Amino acid sequence: MPEPGQLASVLRTWAACGLGDQVAGAAARRTGAAAGTHTVVLVEGASDHEAVLAVAAARGRDLAAEGVCVVSMGGATNVRRYLPLLGPGGLDVRAAGLYDAAEEPVFRQALAAREHGQGHGAATPRPDLARSGFFACVADLEEELIRAVGTAGVEAVVRELGESRGLATLRHQPAHRGCSPEQQLHRFLGTTSGRKARYARALAERLDPSSTPAPLERLLTATRLSAPPARSPG
Repeated sequence: MPEPGQLASVLRTWAACGLGDQVAGAAARRTGAAAGTHTVVLVEGASDHEAVLAVAAARGRDLAAEGVCVVSMGGATNVRRYLPLLGPGGLDVRAAGLYDAAEEPVFRQALAAREHGQGHGAATPRPDLARSGFFACVADLEEELIRAVGTAGVEAVVRELGESRGLATLRHQPAHRGCSPEQQLHRFLGTTSGRKARYARALAERLDPSSTPAPLERLLTATRLSAPPARSPG
């Protein structure tokens, strides 16, 4: 059984090389088959990746063991590179994911190209995106998490992580004084490399199941529904 994250790493190599790279493709197919992967979840960045895994773990789910691989693409536009790897000419697995609403045209076009061929077919409308397993965050997943946890809850996490002084400094900067507390927190999460991912996991771990952001909830439901039926003994 491959180590957790191994398929994601192999897929990143294949995406960089292109669908036609036979060596990278063979490595990905071997790794995916050995892991029993039936679904690949595509997310834009490391913070989305951490949040998905954290919420799943809080519910007692091990996505890798279930055959679900979560891949951070390193940017929304890379969905054009990854989707072809998951279709019949690639791993032939189900694709799912999260995207920021502003990036919806990119995902619509990528899904349309996958279904109809590059440059053909109308862009996929939002309802079809959801039916395909892709769910939109209003601004981004960090904004969704801040709203779900609440300002006081996020500020408590900031204190726990020892960064209250940094947040106070940002709030006193002229560029941010007139912003809402939620906007200030959102900006704070993006000011230092690695902070988004660290806070995404911490905030996701604080979520009550009833307050989980809708796109994240729907994604986790879709990954459970996409699992192949269990075989009967004997």
